Amino acid sequence: MWYKKSVIYQIYPFGFTNSLYRNDFVLKHRLDKVESIIGHIKKLGCDAIYFCPIFESEYHGYDTIDFRKIDSRLGTNEDFKNLCTKLHENGIKVIIDGVFNHVGKGFWAFKDVLKYRENSRFRYWFNIDFNRVHDGMFYYENWEGHNELVKLNLKNPEVVDYLINTVKFWIDEFDIDGIRLDVAYMVDENYMRRLNSFTKSYKKDFFLVGEMLHGDLNRIMNNEMMDSVTNYQLYKGMWSSLNDLNLFELWHSLEEHFNRRYVGSYTLNFLDNHDVNRIASILKDENHLKIAYGILFSIPGIPSIYYGSEWGAKGVRTRESDKELRPYFDNYIENDLFDYISKLIKIHKEEKAFLYGKISKKLLTNRQLIFERSVDNEKIMVAINIDKEPYIAHFDAQAGRAIDLITNEKHDFGGGSELKPYSISYWKVY
Repeated sequence: MWYKKSVIYQIYPFGFTNSLYRNDFVLKHRLDKVESIIGHIKKLGCDAIYFCPIFESEYHGYDTIDFRKIDSRLGTNEDFKNLCTKLHENGIKVIIDGVFNHVGKGFWAFKDVLKYRENSRFRYWFNIDFNRVHDGMFYYENWEGHNELVKLNLKNPEVVDYLINTVKFWIDEFDIDGIRLDVAYMVDENYMRRLNSFTKSYKKDFFLVGEMLHGDLNRIMNNEMMDSVTNYQLYKGMWSSLNDLNLFELWHSLEEHFNRRYVGSYTLNFLDNHDVNRIASILKDENHLKIAYGILFSIPGIPSIYYGSEWGAKGVRTRESDKELRPYFDNYIENDLFDYISKLIKIHKEEKAFLYGKISKKLLTNRQLIFERSVDNEKIMVAINIDKEPYIAHFDAQAGRAIDLITNEKHDFGGGSELKPYSISYWKVY
C-alpha cells in the first residue's frame, strides 16, 4: 500500500488561499495557489496532500451545503479536477476530508425539512423530534452542541447510499486517492464498513484514515473500517515529553502503541494540524524543535506536516477563533528548518528500518533516549538528547560502528557514545 511509504502535507484550503471566512457565494478561482507550491512540496519530500474541507459550505467547511460542488471561495469542480491531474503528474496523491457525520443547516435535504417539516421526504435523514422546541425551532440532533451542524442519520440506508454515491462521484470526477473521515470516533461503524467495502472494490489501494482523539484505536483501525487513524495520544506524548524534560513519557507512548496495542499498524502521526496549536508555539525550548521532527520521522507510522510548519510558523488558537491556526502565507519559506526536515523525509523514505522496522529501547533517562528500529539485517539507532549538556551513553549496542544518516559522520560504539546537547542522531549500523 502506497500510504505505508508516504509523507503527507496537510492544507486547510480556506486559510491557505486567503478566502473569506463566511461564504459570499461569489465565485473565485483560488486553487492555483496550491499549484504554485507543488515545487515546494516536492522539494520538501511530501508525496501526498491532505485537503481539509473543499466542498460548498457557509463558513469553515465542516458545515457542508453541497458535497458535490467545490466551494465558491476556492473555484469550480473543473479547477479542482485540473489540480488533481497536475498533482498526480507530479507524483502526489490526493486525500480529501469526508465530513459525513454532519452537515450545515443550509444542506439541501435539511432545507427541505425546514420547509415541509413532517411532510419532507428527507425528515428521516436526520434525528428530529417535531414535538420538542430547541433554539426557536423543532429539535434536531447536532454535533457536540453546535446548532449550526446538523447530525446525519447514518443508520438510514438512503443516507448511506447517498454518501457512498458521493464518494463514487469524487473518485470518478477528481480521481482522489483517499479520504480522511472527520470525527470517525463517533461515526456509525456499519457505515464505515460500507465505506471500506465500496472504496476498496472501486479503486485499488484507496486509503481511509479516520479521526480518533482517544480510546482504543483498533476499534476502527482494522481490515473492515479504517486503514489508519490520527494518533493524538502519541502527539501529546511527543511535545509533552520535551516540555517536561521527561522522555519516559515518550517511550511509554511508543512502547504502548507499537509493541503492545497497535503492533504493525500505521497510525497518522503529526506534531500539529488545523485543530491544535503549532508545534513551534507549543515547545518551551526552541532547541527542541528539530528534535521533535527527528522523532516524527523515525517512529512507526505515517508522518504528516501541516502547511507552514516546515519553516517553523507559529500559531495559537484563541477562545474565539481557530484563525491563527489556519492562516494565509504570502511566501513559502525554505530556511534551515525546511532543509533539515527535507533531509529527514528523504532518510525516512529510503530506510526500510524506518518504514517497516520494529522498535526497541536501548537506553532511557529523563533527558536521553536511544531506541532501535530494525528489519531483516538493517538497524538504525535513534539517539536523543534533550539536555543542554552533552551526555555519554553507555549501553549494549550489539554493534561496532555506524554512520549518522543526518550528518554523515561515522560513529564508534566503543567506550561510550557521546550525545551532543540538543541533538538527535540516526546511527545506521554497518
